[in-house]
Amino acid sequence: MSPPFDLSDPVTYRFYSLDHASSSSESGAHADSRIAELVDEVPKRSWKSYLWDSLEKSPEERKFLMKLDTVLLTFASLGYFIKYLDQININNAFVSGMKEDLGLWGNELNYMTTCWTVGYVLGEVPSNLLLTRVRPSLWIPACEVTWSVLTILMVKCTNVNQIYVLRFFIGLAESAFYPGMQYIIGSWYRKDELAKRSCIFHASGALGTMFSGYLMAATYNLGGSGGFHGWQWLFIVDTIISLPIAIAGFFILPDLPEITKAWFFNADEIALAQKRMQLEGRANRSPFTKAKFKRIFKTWHIYLLTALYVFFNNGGGAGAVGFQLWLKAKGYSVTYVNTIPTITAAITVITTLIYAWTSDTIFRGARWPPIVFSGTVNIFVNACLTAWNIPDGLKFACFLMLGFSGGISGLTFAWAHEICAEDNEERALVTGSMNEMAYVFQAWVPLLIWQQVEAPQYPKGYPTMVGVGIALITTSLVIRYLHQKEKRRRTASAVTAE
Repeated sequence: MSPPFDLSDPVTYRFYSLDHASSSSESGAHADSRIAELVDEVPKRSWKSYLWDSLEKSPEERKFLMKLDTVLLTFASLGYFIKYLDQININNAFVSGMKEDLGLWGNELNYMTTCWTVGYVLGEVPSNLLLTRVRPSLWIPACEVTWSVLTILMVKCTNVNQIYVLRFFIGLAESAFYPGMQYIIGSWYRKDELAKRSCIFHASGALGTMFSGYLMAATYNLGGSGGFHGWQWLFIVDTIISLPIAIAGFFILPDLPEITKAWFFNADEIALAQKRMQLEGRANRSPFTKAKFKRIFKTWHIYLLTALYVFFNNGGGAGAVGFQLWLKAKGYSVTYVNTIPTITAAITVITTLIYAWTSDTIFRGARWPPIVFSGTVNIFVNACLTAWNIPDGLKFACFLMLGFSGGISGLTFAWAHEICAEDNEERALVTGSMNEMAYVFQAWVPLLIWQQVEAPQYPKGYPTMVGVGIALITTSLVIRYLHQKEKRRRTASAVTAE
């Protein structure tokens, strides 16, 4: 509707514009005030929040979180499930006929793992930095589709060199997912919500490990169908499962709060998401500068948080394959060799959730206590396996208890998001660096201490893990001390400024 006066007059136009802008500003301020009323500056804590954090929030925020969890957490978990399914399948295939069919009698499994790891390492940090410049809803699903298609090509491999090449490119494509989704999760959730979501996301990887074992046991019986061996059918079925999930990401991944165009959020919910991150002090995206890079690399954040994740990621022993090769040496059938180690993965899922809930509730957001507990269990287990000549029952229990070490990944990332909250690009770089450097070590350490020809005793591997457990505990305590010191300094600066 046109105003009831002549806007061609400059003076009239000026006063109309000022009045209109003032009205818009008041309207915007009113909207901001209304959104602020829906979010508590400090989240409430009661017995309800010990069950699930959103139970103490406003109805509007509960509705928003329900949508966010339904879409983001579901997609992240399914994506990590298929990522692990397509990563770990090589171990199941190897002990289920691939070794004999392709004549792999040396350390070929180590080299396959190394090729995947090299690709993974090369892609992680560039991919995470790219996510601060492009829409995650385009980049991450594209990488998922790529690795899903490459997985089915494993069926056509007739020699180990072809496997090496494919494993490298599968690792390169998969490198975008885990650190990228941890970065996205850290961009949507508050401190009292973050550890649970990060750990639920991480637990889906253990479910992928479990499912791969069951799937291999099932597809092994398809051997001969369609001219394929049972282990080849594993790669076919993995792709059939993975591809629809990957394609769905183009339509449901909500990007980040400041740039989201998600069809399932209305304008008020987007404003609510942005306000939540403001209260957490989590910065929006900003340009990379030379000064910013210098500042990032002058802090302890990138070095100690990366070291912490390196010790976690390389401290889980030989993984499921060590358990599998011991069971195979004991004469267990292919079905049992693939299914019994899934109990370890189930323990990882359970302990991951316990770590998450206790960190967010009982320990009131502290991340270090579960990390120290996990490291302590790891030291005991690997000390027993170092001795090796122990009763088979204890050895069996130790392989199962290795599941206690796999559940703290989400906590380390939650801790990194909180420590680096004030700089979005630092957060992306640090979380990418954590995962990348962990796999840099995984590219060569197994070749030294987890050699296939030394399985299942691994005389160099298990003693090394004892030292890694000690390093994990020490690093977490140093980070706690430095973070507390940093928070005290910020508080003092804020008081001085006032």
